[in-house]
Amino acid sequence: MHGRLKVKTTEEQQEAKRKEREKKLKLYTAGTQKVFEKRKKKEYDGEILEVCAQLLSANPDVYTLWNVRKETFQVFAETKSCDEMKDLYDRELGFIENCLRVNPKSYGAWYHRCWVMDHTPKPDWKQELKLCNLYLEYDERNFHCWDYRRFVVARSDVALSDDLEFTSTKISTNFSNYSSWHYRSKLLPQLHPDQEKKGRIKEEILMQEYELVQNAFFTDPNDQSAWFYHRWLMGRGEKPLGIQVMYVNSALNQIMVIFSQPVNLQQQSAVVFLNDQIVDGTWKNSRNNQYHSIMWIYTVNSDALNQENRRKLEVKLSEDVCRTCHLDEGVTECWSKDVQDSGSLFTAELSDEKTEFLKTELESCQQLRELEPDNKWCLLTVILLMRVLDPLKLETEMLSCFTTILAQDTYRADYFKDLRSKFIMENAIMRYLQERSKVTESSEVNEMTFDISGKELTTLHHLEHLSSLRFLDFSNNNLLALNDVDLLFSVSDLKADDNKIRDISHLLGLPSLETLSLKNNNISSLIHIEPLAACPNLQNLDLTGNPICDIDMFRSEVGRLLPQLKSLNNKSL
Repeated sequence: MHGRLKVKTTEEQQEAKRKEREKKLKLYTAGTQKVFEKRKKKEYDGEILEVCAQLLSANPDVYTLWNVRKETFQVFAETKSCDEMKDLYDRELGFIENCLRVNPKSYGAWYHRCWVMDHTPKPDWKQELKLCNLYLEYDERNFHCWDYRRFVVARSDVALSDDLEFTSTKISTNFSNYSSWHYRSKLLPQLHPDQEKKGRIKEEILMQEYELVQNAFFTDPNDQSAWFYHRWLMGRGEKPLGIQVMYVNSALNQIMVIFSQPVNLQQQSAVVFLNDQIVDGTWKNSRNNQYHSIMWIYTVNSDALNQENRRKLEVKLSEDVCRTCHLDEGVTECWSKDVQDSGSLFTAELSDEKTEFLKTELESCQQLRELEPDNKWCLLTVILLMRVLDPLKLETEMLSCFTTILAQDTYRADYFKDLRSKFIMENAIMRYLQERSKVTESSEVNEMTFDISGKELTTLHHLEHLSSLRFLDFSNNNLLALNDVDLLFSVSDLKADDNKIRDISHLLGLPSLETLSLKNNNISSLIHIEPLAACPNLQNLDLTGNPICDIDMFRSEVGRLLPQLKSLNNKSL
């Protein structure tokens, strides 16, 4: 027995670890309390820095402790000399490096380093760049370090072209370096901007990037980084802010405006002019909240829209963002909207060279798909390429690809269903606009029905392009909600039968809605139909086949809630 090493049992080991954890926790809690007490008393001194340092050395992710160090340095800066502060900042940079060795992905540590470098009197940006490169040698996908590197580059004299070359080196070492691909998407629009499309790059550079990324996903088809970058290359760029649609209804005393991008007119108000005179009123968005929205409604405070001398009405957000309507005598409503080419409404315009290149790209992806039949990223790229090249002509093949990808990747099924719904909606809108362009009489346009029933839609998209329509049919789909229908300012007859709809909150306040059919959905409570009380002209409502119909006193309760109704479930009230 003597001289033998006693081996602890598992229970003894666990108990020893528990006691050790409790001891560390007590020390950590005591240190944290000490810091907070001194902070409350505004006792910013060397002691508070020392205690923070001990705590952060063990756990550099406590962001509040980094803030305490900032506050302490700010107090020191009021009394200490520049040389003393420089010494403190230099030591702080060394301390941060120690913390980053504990956790190289500590957001708080990297952000605190940004703050220190912005306040130190003589920052050494070259040294910081070396530090970034060193950490990216350890982990080339450390996006915290990549963010800090962008911060360093922005404040130093590093040429963007050199940084682009750096990303090329990292990508050639490892195609899976998503941060490098992402950084290229930030650098290229600065180095080679497309003058007509904000956020995009010149076509000749774009072709080179297509070749680079194609090499990447043919080398490693299962890595998603290159596929995501390829998707960015196919993007259209940002739409310039503008007013796409303006609708004036003097009977309602309202002006409806649809922007190309969401704006907040509570923060940046647009001015309304009638005959070059400002018209007082109030802006609210279609959902009556203070968030950004693409549609805003202006309620005029006076009867100016009904005066005989009304002529030119203008909404002006800025010199470049404005639109005008002309109100003819005796007319209660007028429209002013962009005339858009339906063929390029949702996709980028392609040059002949780019079209041929993308066709070749599609053929290559189809070949890769034969070699990698289970690769969902390849299949998704095939869908997106079809979308760019000819969305209407290739629609059947595109939908077939969606069927395949839904069977392959059930984990992301909801995402792919929503994406399919988006593309189906875009195609339907393009066809509708093509048909509308053939109609000569405005009365015939008003009588057109947008029918997108039976398409397995899970969500609605781009309804701003249908804002002037009166008749819409969304029946026999898989909709859970009527999202964004608040953009349908002119709809008078809306059908959404045979879906799975529970939420109709976006129907709130539609001024022209007269007939609404929601047969065979999942509306189960009177609360769900309360938004309809704000639809002043709603006369006919059909809820047949919804659980709400089983509520006691259903007809009388609905009649009480919606006194404007004349018909419920095809029976007079």
